[in-house]
Amino acid sequence: MQVRSLLLLLALILVAAAAEAGKNKKEKAKKDGSKCEDWRWGPCVPNSKDCGLGYREGTCKDESKKLKCKIPCNWKKKFGADCKYKFESWGGCSAQTGLKTRSGTLKKALYNAQCEETVYVTKPCSSKIKSKSKGQ
Repeated sequence: MQVRSLLLLLALILVAAAAEAGKNKKEKAKKDGSKCEDWRWGPCVPNSKDCGLGYREGTCKDESKKLKCKIPCNWKKKFGADCKYKFESWGGCSAQTGLKTRSGTLKKALYNAQCEETVYVTKPCSSKIKSKSKGQ
C-alpha cells in the first residue's frame, strides 16, 4: 500500500514538473522584447551562394530584427523560396516544343511575400517509354 502511494506521489511530481517546463517555454517565446505586431519581413538572404543558411531582416516602426532562415538548395528560384504552391499533374508532351507543362496555385505566402497566384513550369519530355506489363 505504501509503495502505491509513493509511486502515485512520484507521478504527480513528474506531471507538475513537466507542466512547469512547458509553461516556461511559452513565456520565453513571448519575451522577445517587442510589442510591435505589424512586422514587415524581407526575403531570406543566404550567407553564401544562393541556398543554405542565411538571415531575414524585419522592420516594425523604428525596430528591426534579424531571423535565421534556410533556403533549400532545390527551390524554384523563379517563384522565390517564400512562395509555396500546390502543383497539378504533368500534362501531355507537346510534339512541337518537346516539353510538358503543369500549373501551380498559391498555397501559402510566407513573411508577407509578394507571390503570383498561378505559376506554370515546363520540363523536357522523357524519351523513355514506360511499359504497363507490371502486374498483368
